[in-house]
Amino acid sequence: MKIKFILFIFISIWLALIVRVFFLAVESNTYYAKLSINNTLKKEKIAPVRGEIVDNKNRPIAINKLGFKIQLKPHLLYKKNLSIFNEEVDNLLRLLPHLKREKILKAYKKKDSYYNHNFIDIVHFVSFKDIISVYTELNLRENLNIVSAPKRYYPYKETSAHVIGYVSRANKKDVENDKLLNLIGYAGKMGIEKQYNSFLQGKAGFREIKINAKNQEIQEISHQNAQEHKKLTLELDIELEKYIGTFFEHKAGAVVVMDVNGSILAASSYPAYDLNLFVSGMSHAVYDKLVQNIENPFTNKIINGLYPPGSTIKTGLGLVYITTDLSEKWSFTCKSHLPLGGRIFRCWKKKGHKKTSITKAIRESCDDYFYKGSLIVGNRKMSEGLKRYGLGTKTGVDLPNEFIGVVPSRAWKMKKYNRIWSIGETANTSIGQGDFLVTPLQIAQFTALMATGKLPTPHFAKYIGEEKYKIQLKDVLNQDEKDKLPIIQKAMYEVCNNPRGTGTHYLSSKIEIAGKTGTAQVVAIKQDIKKKKNGT
Repeated sequence: MKIKFILFIFISIWLALIVRVFFLAVESNTYYAKLSINNTLKKEKIAPVRGEIVDNKNRPIAINKLGFKIQLKPHLLYKKNLSIFNEEVDNLLRLLPHLKREKILKAYKKKDSYYNHNFIDIVHFVSFKDIISVYTELNLRENLNIVSAPKRYYPYKETSAHVIGYVSRANKKDVENDKLLNLIGYAGKMGIEKQYNSFLQGKAGFREIKINAKNQEIQEISHQNAQEHKKLTLELDIELEKYIGTFFEHKAGAVVVMDVNGSILAASSYPAYDLNLFVSGMSHAVYDKLVQNIENPFTNKIINGLYPPGSTIKTGLGLVYITTDLSEKWSFTCKSHLPLGGRIFRCWKKKGHKKTSITKAIRESCDDYFYKGSLIVGNRKMSEGLKRYGLGTKTGVDLPNEFIGVVPSRAWKMKKYNRIWSIGETANTSIGQGDFLVTPLQIAQFTALMATGKLPTPHFAKYIGEEKYKIQLKDVLNQDEKDKLPIIQKAMYEVCNNPRGTGTHYLSSKIEIAGKTGTAQVVAIKQDIKKKKNGT
């Protein structure tokens, strides 16, 4: 009995061993084969080179400077390898004395870990000029890698800075949203660079290589190039931008030059800043100086500056008037003031404009006409019409973070302040004052509508790669508005050409111009802010 029991145990153990050997040798063959391949093959991503941005005459306004980054082998800070680390850094500082040991050590420590077996970026950019004489010596060192790494450069510096935007180091949030930034390291942060970041940065390539146990490359198995050098062509004329900039030295403001189809030929916000400061980082002193400037150089006034439009909206409001409750023949006598709600609403002309109809009201910018017209038409029709004409809504321009603005109304005030509307606010709105706020780009779009009868979508892009940007024109006017728009256009012509036009005496042009002047009262600068420089 004992012998049978011993034989049973013996046979059972051998059967279990045979089954296990069969499982490892046959059933698990596929798993271990894949594991073996992973141990001998390595897939490396190839970073794409960011595409260039050019103006409408193919002049480069955002390019890449040729340069290199320097990488160091990981795990060199452990005691047994520390001497190697110090030797490599000492040699690097000898050959490139402008580098800083503290920055190199900080960059290395940030990425070095037990789990990282890839070379670590310790110098993010060295120009071609600086590295060319020492490239061979550095490239022969087995603990160092010298990798091509172009750097973004803006040759026109501060010209059209707020539109072009800039790239800088990708942060954690950027990388979470786009894993490619782990490889590239830089992302568009503002302006066109941010709006078209996915297109400009391209797509990574890869190379599959065979490696040995020491992680050394033996053979390249396959290779796929990165999709890169994607060119973005803008409608901007950079020389026109530079010319406009000469009128804004030591001044604050914004300029938009736009075709009636929405193509933006020039758009600048002043004061500006050198875009190259953001690519590699700037000193605290330079940053503080920009932040503390009371003219807000970091604000893109084109789409983020909100201002009372003043009399510039009288063209659109006039169109609302003559297509709702007033006739184009409606007129009255302007006496320069209107008592209303316990206060006096005054016209800009002290003696009044006398008998005034729509053409004269726009030509000479008669406030009293619009005050009295607003009391007949009412705020609801005024606000609905002006919003339909593009005010108080996003223009749809191809820039990030565009502001909306405000066309004040009863519903808006109740929602925002939980207060009822007053009749005086209707009068204030009629001349673009009070809570009325728009961006300069909205006024450009609104003016294009008055000029053509179509509301364009403003845009900077002309070609995205080889694909032409699709122009968008919205039909927002009803038939009555289309029929009576020529009355408004005639008045706009007289603003700039009639001897009594508010713009005539300020113009000196070789071509005929039509338009609408406008000024608006703004909040005074606080007394505790230092006096502005001359010209601002």
